[in-house]
Amino acid sequence: MEGITGDLATLEPVTMLSYMSALTERVKLGVSVIIAPHRNPVQLAKALGSLDTINQGRLVVGIGLGGRIMADTFGVSPERRVGRFVEIMDVMKALWTQPQAEHSGRFWRLENTSMEPKPIQKPHPPIWLGGGHPQVLRRAVRHADGWMGAGASSTSQFVENMGHLRQSLEEAGRDPATFAVSKRVYLAIDSNESRAESRLRTWFGQMYKNADMANRVSVWGSPSVCAEKLAEVARAGAQMIMLNPVYDHLEHLEALATEIIPNF
Repeated sequence: MEGITGDLATLEPVTMLSYMSALTERVKLGVSVIIAPHRNPVQLAKALGSLDTINQGRLVVGIGLGGRIMADTFGVSPERRVGRFVEIMDVMKALWTQPQAEHSGRFWRLENTSMEPKPIQKPHPPIWLGGGHPQVLRRAVRHADGWMGAGASSTSQFVENMGHLRQSLEEAGRDPATFAVSKRVYLAIDSNESRAESRLRTWFGQMYKNADMANRVSVWGSPSVCAEKLAEVARAGAQMIMLNPVYDHLEHLEALATEIIPNF
């Protein structure tokens, strides 16, 4: 998740993805997730639209509501934050799809507002919402193109959320085949399970201030153990799994490429 402030070293996602766009040619690029209420939607639409143009239509826009906004830090009132979040999506879609954007909302107003160039992807880059509350799932079905289960949720919670998601898709009359489903998974590949667990707990203590969360939501152990646990996520309905090591990233990349993905 995007961290603009805080003591954990993270990079601003649009800046980072612009750099990644120059290094890659085919892979899809996205972030899980930009906290949209911390951003101005007009500026965010321009930045993301430019990014989709730069990488020739490879952007997936992952956004989330986040926690209660710190008004003193971001200059945004926490009042009606859900309404603000939905309107941010509406403003961006208008700017991306309308030659002269029109929008009259509670928080923003557009009158004959042009924004060029339009994104490469039509009608706009796919929007995936992050989170796990049933209201988030219904919001994703109404306003977005996909959903990503949070890394801070367990496989069993993902299974439960998939039930809510399928129900929401059916009630909305949406074809599940046109709605992307993914899950972020924190993992540690290490045949020494105690060592992997300890390092995960250290990271979760720093990131979430809750070391015990590591045991509830993470996948760790030998390559075969990790592969089976990841297969459970796929069987539950994840079309894409975002694999998120939290330490020794290059070593994990090698292990994923040689020991997990070929046998998955």
